Amino acid sequence: MGNCIFRYAGQASLLVMTLCAGPHLRAQGGAAPTVPDWALPGSRTHTQVAPPKDFHRPSKNFDTPLGVFQGQSDIGSALVAGSASYDAGAKQYTITSAGYNIWYQRDEFRYLWKKMSGDVSLAADPAFPDPAGYSDRKAVLVIRQSLDDDSKEAVVAEHGAGLIHLANRASAGADMTDAQYRFGGTLANVRAKRIGIEKRGDAIAIFVSLQGEPLHQFGPPINLHFDEPFYVGIGFCSHLPDKADSTVLSNVVLENAAGMLR
Repeated sequence: MGNCIFRYAGQASLLVMTLCAGPHLRAQGGAAPTVPDWALPGSRTHTQVAPPKDFHRPSKNFDTPLGVFQGQSDIGSALVAGSASYDAGAKQYTITSAGYNIWYQRDEFRYLWKKMSGDVSLAADPAFPDPAGYSDRKAVLVIRQSLDDDSKEAVVAEHGAGLIHLANRASAGADMTDAQYRFGGTLANVRAKRIGIEKRGDAIAIFVSLQGEPLHQFGPPINLHFDEPFYVGIGFCSHLPDKADSTVLSNVVLENAAGMLR
């Protein structure tokens, strides 16, 4: 599959995407693509499963700086193009993205990133402007080896329903694994006010503030090596393959050192 240049105009975006997304999503007769059954979100009548092992779409990468970040990507090229903006006065990034998931052996999400080496501290206050969005949507802090859809990565995520986790893909194309900390559903209306990820050598840890207290580490770190340089940044996935939603990430701290979360 070669690189493609996309021009988006309302519903036409879905048609343009079918011309470049490859055989897995190209509809017959030029119609808008049909979402594969595996990409539909889980429900009482459907179980989301992993994509076929040979399924990939090239990410769309933009050398467009935004705030502290050097560039942006639609990782995995979701069926609807993502977007992002930054309000310097409010210190808020708004990220809009579709995407079936950040999970299994490949991802689909909008990613704002900076190339870095060494130790890293990254933190943000996540929020979801639309209270009716899908419960498993994810605001994420991500360290990635590459911008490929199946990259090695470590992810701290806050879900729409309140679950947070530290997840990782140990090598390119491997399945994700995670440690989950469930707040939504067990403590009514409790959401993590602030989340953080720290890289100290090969140790990657999740940090959380539930009610505005100082960020503190949850559980032991995982061990994951990244070759230098790697990518560090923030992102969002609606968990709906063809419908975009948004997150707002405020008071982002990104430092090229460990022990700097605040």
